[in-house]
Amino acid sequence: MRITWRLVLGFLAVSVLALLAALAGPSWPRDGGADRGSGTAAAPSPGRGAARCTVRAGTPREAARLARPGDTVCFDGDLSRRRLVITTGGSREHPVTYAGDGDAVAGITIEADDVIVEGFRSVRPAAPGIELTGHRVTVRNNTVIGPRGGDGDGIRFFGDDLTIARNTVRDTDNGHGRHADCMQTFASGTPASRRVRIEDNRCENVDNMCLMAEGPDDGEGDGRGTTADFTIRGNYCETLRASQALMFEDVRNATITGNVFAAATDHAIGLACHSTGARIGGNTLHPGIRYEVGIDASSRADYQGPEPDGPP
Repeated sequence: MRITWRLVLGFLAVSVLALLAALAGPSWPRDGGADRGSGTAAAPSPGRGAARCTVRAGTPREAARLARPGDTVCFDGDLSRRRLVITTGGSREHPVTYAGDGDAVAGITIEADDVIVEGFRSVRPAAPGIELTGHRVTVRNNTVIGPRGGDGDGIRFFGDDLTIARNTVRDTDNGHGRHADCMQTFASGTPASRRVRIEDNRCENVDNMCLMAEGPDDGEGDGRGTTADFTIRGNYCETLRASQALMFEDVRNATITGNVFAAATDHAIGLACHSTGARIGGNTLHPGIRYEVGIDASSRADYQGPEPDGPP
């Protein structure tokens, strides 16, 4: 076939049109979009924005007025100089979530059932940095640094069906006669606690114990109720001045597994005052810890774990 200038120009024109069409390309996103064959737009990713927050409030009081079961409450106002006080919960099936996403608050007080509190940061709050009283309460992914005043505790908890997970408590101070624990519960004018999960938390540079748990019949309690069924798993514990990292008095059925005891306390775990039914195993001990478990005679019943080597 004889090639003429008309054929050359035609070929060039077709090539230019094809190139322009390729450069224009489809309008869907190349990464993170929906399946290209579905014709459905990509859903927005969950996060701080409107897709996650069903209620936005400027103050805790406004949040208490607006929140309904199943809501996720986010705060637009500056809470760094005020304590976040939560008094409105949801239902068993639909708790209310209070989401911080790193927001600074001057401590947290929870007085409600069926709530989730997550993502808040407190630096030098009035102790306890977080105090929760209620049932079916989850506190997770929060940070408490340097709680001051009171007894110096990072977290205190009272009630049933509680989850305390993936929080960090740092720099508690035993000065001025305090007993500044990372976490504490007791039953003296406060509810006894049952079915408590304490998992994957970090207690760093803590002067006193990582957990002090006292039931109603420990000698100082009010004798009402039963403190029982604790799961203590996967936590990092650095306690600097106490004789033990975890202490249980009149607490039944504590399961203590997979924790890291990172400081040289005399012993890691104390069981006293009828703290029966404990199950202990798989913990990692600092080489300076003399023995893992200390126990008194009243707590021996149904104990499972390493042979105790001394008093609690």
